[in-house]
Amino acid sequence: MGEDGMKIGILQTGQAPDVLRAKFDDYPAMFEVLLADHGFAFETWHVEGMQFPTSVHEADGWLITGSRHGVYEDHPFIAPLEQHIRAAFAAGLPVVGICFGHQIMAQALGGKVEKFSGGWAVGAQSYEMEGEELVLNAWHQDQVIRPPEGAQTLGSNAFCEHAALAYGAQGYSVQPHPEYDDAFIQGLIDTRGRGVVPDALLRQAEAGQGGARDSHRVAQRIAAHFKQFAPSTAGSETQ
Repeated sequence: MGEDGMKIGILQTGQAPDVLRAKFDDYPAMFEVLLADHGFAFETWHVEGMQFPTSVHEADGWLITGSRHGVYEDHPFIAPLEQHIRAAFAAGLPVVGICFGHQIMAQALGGKVEKFSGGWAVGAQSYEMEGEELVLNAWHQDQVIRPPEGAQTLGSNAFCEHAALAYGAQGYSVQPHPEYDDAFIQGLIDTRGRGVVPDALLRQAEAGQGGARDSHRVAQRIAAHFKQFAPSTAGSETQ
């Protein structure tokens, strides 16, 4: 069948603000655009609204989106999402998490996530990731404080020690948002940032707009992660 037949299940854990959805679409569509050149098929489950797959085998791999929620908060979808993550790992399926997705993977597998005492990261941030310097947009206060046992930190900067994690061959997650462009960050500043994020950080984020972003590098990394498990190559000793 080849990698073109690989189906990625998107687990939607939040929604963009209403006014931004009309202009930018919602998070699942952003990921479909980000990964559009890699031959995947997609299906979305709105898990924040308690719409869950009946089985982890409804897709060949799973991608968990960002959310305005904290993974440590008491929401009905948190526990079943954690169980789905653990079940996907047990079934040998690849899992990718972004921002909230990065955090919920860590929490589900035994790590610790907290509201970071150092505050917010908003807008363009520079990270050291797997030997490369990457600039990506971020929007978070929570972060992974302690990765799960056996997880490997692949990316970091002075503000965010565990900005990318690997869980053997199966799990890959990043704290920043490769799917967010500067226009969407500006939209978040206008709809969710003012009065919540310190004004100085918002001004810094606005001043840093217009530069190059390395979202395509992370998109390639995500695609390569999934393709290791494509039906045509599953179990191959050459992978």
